[in-house]
Amino acid sequence: MRSMLIIGMVALAIISRFFPVLPNFSPLMAVALFSGSYIANKKMAYLIPLSIMFLTDIFLGMHESMIAVYACFAFMVFMGKNFLASPSVGRIFGASIVSSIVFFIVTNFSVWAFSGYYTRDFAGLTLCYELAIPFFKNTLAATLAFSTVLFGGIALAERFVPVLAPVKK
Repeated sequence: MRSMLIIGMVALAIISRFFPVLPNFSPLMAVALFSGSYIANKKMAYLIPLSIMFLTDIFLGMHESMIAVYACFAFMVFMGKNFLASPSVGRIFGASIVSSIVFFIVTNFSVWAFSGYYTRDFAGLTLCYELAIPFFKNTLAATLAFSTVLFGGIALAERFVPVLAPVKK
């Protein structure tokens, strides 16, 4: 029953990717952190967010920075596995911020390096990061909001529905 709740929460977050409120306001970073933290099978923890990205990218569009994006999502699952194995408000908040910053740095560097939109000099790199700041704000807000919903939702469910609590070993 617990695994069904986790899958259901992830599925709802994924569906919201198709109804963007703002550019880069997506649940997927939170889903990657949550998958790393709550999905016991290591392969599945990585496979779920990366598969979701790929399947939704088929419909939403492929781009030259996909490798950088997918690497960032793998990093987020890694963070979930290693830093959120026993999640706390502080750890979730920190992981959400670090994930958003790493994503911003890596993906915008990739856009600068591979898209051809910017000059290949320091001025072009600076402009790329500068123009991406509004998207970073949305990314950070979404990661914090969806992490709160996913991690908070499972914590509440475990507290008020005893059958959903993890099995103590």
